[in-house]
Formats: sequence, structure tokens, C-alpha cells
Amino acid sequence: MAAASPLLSLLLLLLLLPLPATNAIYCDEDDCYDLLGLKQDANASEIKKAYYKLSLKHHPDKNPDPESRKLFVKIANAYEILKDESTREQYDYAIAHPEEVFYNTAQYYRAYYGHKTDPRAVLIGLLLIVSAFQYINQLTRYNQAIESVKQTPAYRNRLKALEFERTGGIASKKKGHKQVDKKVEEEVSNEVELQIHGVEKPSVWRLYGVQFILLPYSIGKLLTWEICWFWRYWVKKLPYAWEDACYLTQTSLKIPASTWKNIVMGEVMVANIVRGAVSKYQRLNFALAKGSI
Repeated sequence: MAAASPLLSLLLLLLLLPLPATNAIYCDEDDCYDLLGLKQDANASEIKKAYYKLSLKHHPDKNPDPESRKLFVKIANAYEILKDESTREQYDYAIAHPEEVFYNTAQYYRAYYGHKTDPRAVLIGLLLIVSAFQYINQLTRYNQAIESVKQTPAYRNRLKALEFERTGGIASKKKGHKQVDKKVEEEVSNEVELQIHGVEKPSVWRLYGVQFILLPYSIGKLLTWEICWFWRYWVKKLPYAWEDACYLTQTSLKIPASTWKNIVMGEVMVANIVRGAVSKYQRLNFALAKGSI
């Protein structure tokens, strides 16, 4: 509670500070109409004539006096505000409603700076910023997941088993508890990267900015796929291909694409392990048979 006290005091101080008049954001402390020598009901023609008359008197090319130069800057600013109908309406509203400080200030900055910013540039900048944060978040989560797996006993056991398999146990006895061979560790790390679930390796293709740029291509690809599917299985009544049957199974079971991909990859890895074990068993039998002969 004590820590929040200074923050609360600062907030109260900011609220109690005297705010400038809302019309001051347009022509400082001056009245834009008074600077041009006009009344508030002056029309566009009168505003233009008044500015032309004053510019002949106070323009730096006509009058080298420094004070006259400062006055001309104010006159030119007042003319820019009053010659445009929308900004003049906002200025008149600020004069009539000086209590609406925040609204009038927002209207002023929107009118003067909003139109100067290209919406395309804003969109591109926003996509770049969001994509950068997205990639950093993906990379951080992925590295944390890898490090968490590396701390598990299963990872260390796999590391020792692979080292023993490569060296036949000779190098392990010599090294004792020294650092494991870098190549072996790298190989096990690659296996971990393939087997990790729930977190995918960071890719620029999944960033929002890249997906937005490729949106027309993605839509075209999706339409092509839908048309081919309709033609193949609804018109020609062909049997489902293996990939399409897998897709139907995935969608029927409501399994996310990433989870389904991990399942398929896991099955492939199991099949490879089984084939490797069978191959080693066959070589061992062949070696035993040859030795017996």
C-alpha cells in the first residue's frame, strides 16, 4: 500500500494541474479570428482577403522586422486553420465547449497528423512489430521446451546409450564423467527436436506478416483444393487417396493439425526404430553364423 502511495500522489497531481484552454492548441494564447482581424461569422472569401492583406504587411519578404516575422507565422497558422471547413468547425466547437479538453485535443491531432500518415505504412509497421514479437515468443517457448527436455533422465539415458553405441563403451570408460562428445549430443538434440510435442520450431512462414502477404496465394490454393476435392470425390466418385483419408480421419476426430502431424511422425520414427533393430538382429545372426562356420 505504501508503494502505491507515490504513484497515487503523482496521478492526483497531474489531474490537479491547470490544463491549457482548448483553443490554445490551435493558435496558442491568441484567437485565430482576432489574428486575422475577423469575426467568427466571417465567410471563406473574407478570410482569404484578410490573410492576403496582412501578408502584404507582415510577410518576411515585405517586412524584415523580427517581431513582424513572428506575427506572420501566427497569421499563417490561423489562416491554415480557418480556411479549411473541417478544422474551422473543430476550432469553433473548441471555443463553444472549452470544458471538453481531451476531446478537442484529440480532434486537433487527428486532423493535423492523422491525414499525414499513410495507412499502408501504418499497417506494414504494425505487421512487422507484431511479427517480430511473435517470432521472439515462438523462439523463447521452443528453447525453453528443449532445455526442459534436456533436463529429463530419459534424455541423459538416450545420450549415454547413443555414445555407448558409437564407441562400444571404450570412450565412455576413458572419459568417465567428462563432457559427452559434441556430435553425439547434437544427434540426440536433433531427435529431441523431432519428438517434442506441443511446441513447434519457429518458422517465418507462420508469422502473421508473412501470412498476410501470402493471403491471396493461400485463398487461391484453398479454392483449388476445394474444386479438386469436389470433382474427384463428388463428381467422379473416385476412392479416397491415402492422404485424403487421413485428412478425413483427422477432421472427424477433431484432432489439431499439429497434433496429427506429431502422431504421424511418431509412427514413422517407431517404424524406423523397428527396421533398425531388425537390421541389427539380422547382421548379428549373420555374424554368428559365419563365426560358427
